[in-house]
Amino acid sequence: MRRPASRTRRTSLATVLSAVILLAGLAACSDDGGEETPEDLGARMDTARTSLDEAASLQVRLATDALPDGVQGLVEADGVGNHDPAFEGTVTVASGALGEVDAEVVSVDGDVYAELPFTPGFSPVDPGQLGAPDPAALLATDGGVSGWLTSAEDLGSEGESRDGGDVLTAISGTLPGAVVAELIPSADDAADFTVEFRLTDDDVLRDASITGPFYPDGGDVTYELVVEPSDESVDITAP
Repeated sequence: MRRPASRTRRTSLATVLSAVILLAGLAACSDDGGEETPEDLGARMDTARTSLDEAASLQVRLATDALPDGVQGLVEADGVGNHDPAFEGTVTVASGALGEVDAEVVSVDGDVYAELPFTPGFSPVDPGQLGAPDPAALLATDGGVSGWLTSAEDLGSEGESRDGGDVLTAISGTLPGAVVAELIPSADDAADFTVEFRLTDDDVLRDASITGPFYPDGGDVTYELVVEPSDESVDITAP
């Protein structure tokens, strides 16, 4: 007659089964909390856009290290603005034989004024003639940089990184050229631009980089975007 299993053997079997169940549970939890889906990332981008569009003001910088030789266009726009949209700050453009030109710029109600190195006071200018956008357009809730967040396609998580005490999530994607050209008219509206955003844990945009054919015959150019939303309003008037 078969002898009943010993208490020790039954205990060992129960321990093994418990371990298997525990590991299966951990695997399930890992699957549930793994890499974010495109839908998850899209929801975070929606929140990030809202945080920009609802800010009372924005500190914004859009810049490239350099433009290709012979290309006339925006090198840097750095300033503060609101959603009127209005902007005041410094703009640097590459302008043919003059090289890079820095100017204090105020943009209000669709009119752009610049204090150029060779002229006293502010004068009306057409930034399009320099291959640059109206800097106030960067801050518009319709057609501004916040729209890039919700227009990006093929979203993917690129992991996390630290910026001081903050942990930022990098999210990659592509932007249709037609969206980019709304803000920078010289951009190729038939091309796809690669973009990477970095969001805080609270889904606030910290910065972004965007690469693509911004200028005809200029090859790919990379612009770095840095934004800082604020609850403090700013009053910007024409000079």
